[in-house]
Amino acid sequence: MTETVLITGGAGFIGCHLAGRLLRHGIRVRVLDALIEQVHGGSMVNGRPAGLPAEAELVHADIRDGSQVRAALHGVDKVVHLAAEVGVGQSMYAVEHYVSVNDTGTAVLMQALIERPVQRLVTASSMSIYGEGLYRDADGGIEDGVERRMDAGAAVRSWNPLDARGRELIPVATPEWKRPNLASVYALTKYVQERLTLSVAGAYGIEGVALRLFNVYGPGQALSNPYTGVLAIFASRLLNGAAPMLFEDGHQRRDFVHVEDVAEAFHLALEQPAAKGGVFNIGSGEERTILDIAETFAAAMGRPDCKPDILHKARVGDIRHCFADIAKAQRDLGFAPRRDFARGLAELAEWVASQQASDRVAQARRELEQRGLVA
Repeated sequence: MTETVLITGGAGFIGCHLAGRLLRHGIRVRVLDALIEQVHGGSMVNGRPAGLPAEAELVHADIRDGSQVRAALHGVDKVVHLAAEVGVGQSMYAVEHYVSVNDTGTAVLMQALIERPVQRLVTASSMSIYGEGLYRDADGGIEDGVERRMDAGAAVRSWNPLDARGRELIPVATPEWKRPNLASVYALTKYVQERLTLSVAGAYGIEGVALRLFNVYGPGQALSNPYTGVLAIFASRLLNGAAPMLFEDGHQRRDFVHVEDVAEAFHLALEQPAAKGGVFNIGSGEERTILDIAETFAAAMGRPDCKPDILHKARVGDIRHCFADIAKAQRDLGFAPRRDFARGLAELAEWVASQQASDRVAQARRELEQRGLVA
């Protein structure tokens, strides 16, 4: 019997790639998506996102609409929950909206699943729930509760977190056991989504899984959304002949993972028995600085003249370093990132060159500054 998977938020960047993968493996796919303008503006063809496979059934509905969610669950075996507003900076002033979509929306899904349970629910969580990643001090001690405080108008002694003796801490790969530090409204909402999945679903016999995604990149990103992934933001600037804007000094370290690897991770999480009840980091297991990413991508786009604009300012809610320890996902899911970063970046640059994008990054920065959210 053919299995049916419902993907909430499945018309977005990750959802389209995941839908394609599941369909290629003989799985029926139903997508529920609100098709919001900030994500899908300019990418629709005959009422459907251009990247969504034609074989995927599309339900145009808000995740907070209980009747539509219940109807979409009819005949479904498993659910992937991607529906969420995404953006650390925007979440700090659109507080009600982010909490409503991300957390109330997840609660509506949970309520519907109580009435129409499925075998497994896999929810997209986020690296943002860690706040700062894991660090060690100069003496080799581990620090898992590091916080930075950035005050508007105050002089910055060091962008890097410091220990009690004023020494810079050394970032190391962040494992799942690192305690959460919810530094933004977005992070808070993603943690609530994660906990609802593991607690409510489990209480009703549904196998809950949460995947903590690191920086996802690849073709199909929403280039005109200034609150999306950093590579998409860089792409919209470069496509319009403008320099990528970098907060702080550009030496923040992140983990970039290709969207096809992420789609495979969700597929594994739907199938692997060892995934049940687990939380897993999904990244490449490699670290890179934002400055290196900006320069390399500008070269790949044929715009090495667009030198990064380093702002020497920080956004409230931003963290300094966080990159993934993926040992648990490798062991329990059989997850193995396959996409070479240089090749993936070249493919992304080729795709971006065929697109059009509105550069709204400066506008987004002004919105943050006007609200005192840039220090």
